[in-house]
This record gives sequence, C-alpha cells and structure tokens, in this order.
Amino acid sequence: MNVIQGVAELRDALRGQDRIAFVPTMGSLHAGHLALMHKARAHGAPVVASIFVNPLQFGANEDFDRYPRTLQDDIAALRAQNVVDILFAPTVPEMYPEPQGFRVQPPDGLGNILEGEVRPGFFGGVATVVLKLLSCVQPRVAVFGKKDYQQWLVVRAMCRQFALPTEIVACETTREPDGLAMSSRNRYLDAGERAEAPRLYRELAALRERIHAGARDFPSLEAQAANALAAAGWQPEYVAIRRQADLARPGDEDAPLVALAAARLGTTRLIDNVEI
Repeated sequence: MNVIQGVAELRDALRGQDRIAFVPTMGSLHAGHLALMHKARAHGAPVVASIFVNPLQFGANEDFDRYPRTLQDDIAALRAQNVVDILFAPTVPEMYPEPQGFRVQPPDGLGNILEGEVRPGFFGGVATVVLKLLSCVQPRVAVFGKKDYQQWLVVRAMCRQFALPTEIVACETTREPDGLAMSSRNRYLDAGERAEAPRLYRELAALRERIHAGARDFPSLEAQAANALAAAGWQPEYVAIRRQADLARPGDEDAPLVALAAARLGTTRLIDNVEI
C-alpha cells in the first residue's frame, strides 16, 4: 500500500486508471470502514482510501480538536488487510492551501433537516470536501456507509446533480454483536456508557416492529422512542420516521421508510438508523 499526502503525487499515481474505487474516511478505522473497503474492491481497482479529518464539517463547539486521530495504527490495519492500494492522507494545508471560499450548498429539504438542522453547516462542509476528494481521486465508484444515512443521500444527490462520473455505492451498517453501530466516536464511551449505548439501536428496531405491525401514527411513535431514551438518561436530539428516497415526512401509505435518531449519551453523540 502506497501512502500519499500530496494531491499532485496522488494524481500522478492514478494517471491512466479508469476503474478506481474510492472510500473516503476520517480515520480511527474500525471494522465498518474495512467493510467499505472490501466492498470497494468488489467494484473496481485500484482501491483508494482517504483519511482526512475535515475542519469544514465541524461546528464551533464540536469535537474537531479531540476527534480521534490514529494514522499510524490505521496504516498498520490497512496493510494487514491488504485491501487498499493507495491511502491518501493529506494535511489540512494540502487540502485547503487557501481559504475555501467556494462551497457546495446542499438544497433545503435535504441538507437543512435532521443532522443539518442540529448541526448547521455540517452538510455544506461534507459536500465540499467530498467534491474536492472526488476531484483529486476521480473514481468510477465511491463507497459510503448507511450508518450516515443522510450523508449518503446528500452525496448521491450532489453527484447526480453535478453529473459527476462517479457511482455512489452504499454499504450496510456494521454493528457490534450487541447491535451498536460501529463508529469512531464510540471510543469516547466509558464502560457504563458502552453497556447502555445499544439502546439506541434497540429503540429504533422496536419502532420498526411497531410499523411492521401496522402502527401509522408516526409523530406518536417518534415521541415514544425519544421519551424512552430520555427516561434512560439520554439526551435525544431527534427521532424521525422518513421516506427512504428523500427523507421527507411520510404519508400513511408511503413506503419504504427509514427511522433515524441522534442522541447524546453523556458527552458522546451517537447516530443510528434502521430501514423499514
């Protein structure tokens, strides 16, 4: 595996390749990231992964400074897996050699709801860095995880509307044996919080079963799940039942659906979703 930090060097290494498969990450890799890379391998070659903690997507009071950075461990893990051909690990000055005045603004109704409402500017930062990474790598396929469901939809819509020649492939959420969605931020959890954390998935799974059983009062179902989290000591930010296609609020007959949630457990913010 070749580790590259510079954009020009990356382009030189990839010149003439037309079946590149790409997995963008922020590092602190876990089995969920590796699943994305194995899926990328099935869709193309060479496989390029990136590790870049993107400052544009963090708000003023968020965890940019303490976000786990484990580059040497990540490189060792990728070499052991032997699934990535090139790791692009740029510095902030390499990605943003001048202030990033040009930004991608996701449309209202997708970029300013749920995660975009709780974290203003988040999807503008995500879309901008993804567009820049796609410009650097120029992949035929890019793989994103469904744990970040809204992010996947934003990136997919951006590529479609800008007529980018990159197919966005989704990978199912990788979970711990107790159901907790794998996330780099799980490192923040202490032992007690880690034991409690799977409740988020359990509440979403229970909500899914109620809908499968015929429940259709979506606001009531959302409130029940949020109240159950709050009663267990969580600070829920949202529990939402939406249409899978566009995250619009569903009507009684709409399907398929997705239930999404974000909540804080102690000082750690966790997100999850289940498709219905």
